[in-house]
Amino acid sequence: MKAVRFHEYGDADVLRYEDVEQPVPSDGQVRVRVAATTFNGVDGNIRAGLMQGPMPLNLPHTPGLDVAGTIDELGEGVSGLQVGDPVVGFLPFVDDGASAEFVLASADALTLAPTSIPLTDAAALPLVGLTAWQALFDHAELQAGQRILINGAGGAVGGYAVQLAKATGAYVIATASPRSSAEVKANGADEVIDHTVAEVAGTVTKPVDVLLNLAPIDPVEFTALAGLVGDGGVVVSTTVWMPAPSDDDRDVRGVDLYVNSDAKQLSELVTRVDRGELTVGVAQRVPLRELPAVHAAAASGTLHGKIVVVPDAD
Repeated sequence: MKAVRFHEYGDADVLRYEDVEQPVPSDGQVRVRVAATTFNGVDGNIRAGLMQGPMPLNLPHTPGLDVAGTIDELGEGVSGLQVGDPVVGFLPFVDDGASAEFVLASADALTLAPTSIPLTDAAALPLVGLTAWQALFDHAELQAGQRILINGAGGAVGGYAVQLAKATGAYVIATASPRSSAEVKANGADEVIDHTVAEVAGTVTKPVDVLLNLAPIDPVEFTALAGLVGDGGVVVSTTVWMPAPSDDDRDVRGVDLYVNSDAKQLSELVTRVDRGELTVGVAQRVPLRELPAVHAAAASGTLHGKIVVVPDAD
């Protein structure tokens, strides 16, 4: 089978499109014929060797944390899934991923794919959708009637976070650039602040219950945004290299989010997609052999939107 792998850490040019032996599922695993995977920002950090501490890899390594595809073979002891089932899942960081024609996955990490969108596009849901869900509900415990500020709402996680927060009944204030502000508004944001022309901390005049930070941010600005959170509120951040500010005197919690694979939560997201309550955003679909170019574009800052990566037809 074909796969993209890196045999050493480094720039995007360490990625190779090559022939790899087709894997065989072990007990509790299934083999998935990949319809699509995606590019996530963490993929670039892993490839560059910046995550070796928390995510030690055996090289060569195949990236691709999201998978959408059909079950091709069952390992021993697998129940509840059948060959031919369309599935989606979020794969472990340290295992070989789905930038290949086939991938192995633990059966309990997968859920049936949405039926209302193309299977390839469903790959854009797992990691970023779960990140948004866990940030809002596991950590922030967002409730109807609360006010939430989502910093970096124009990204892939932000798109889901805005939709989910609004569906919960929260009042959503979102920051975005001019390029993404219309989409953020369409996703349901009550207010959209153009962070390229306005100081966000000075624009929000009423305290919020939750600050969700999804973007790299200057520590001074982060502290200022955290100051917008009212007493007893929560700051949740996905930029784990820069700890989320907290304030014990005001009982403001700071949470650094590490996303977990959760098939039950992913199934709920799938249900919302099929009910038309959650839109899956895909900016571009590219063939697997072009994945190194995607990594290079991300490193240069020219990659925008969610990229779905599809195995080559040949």
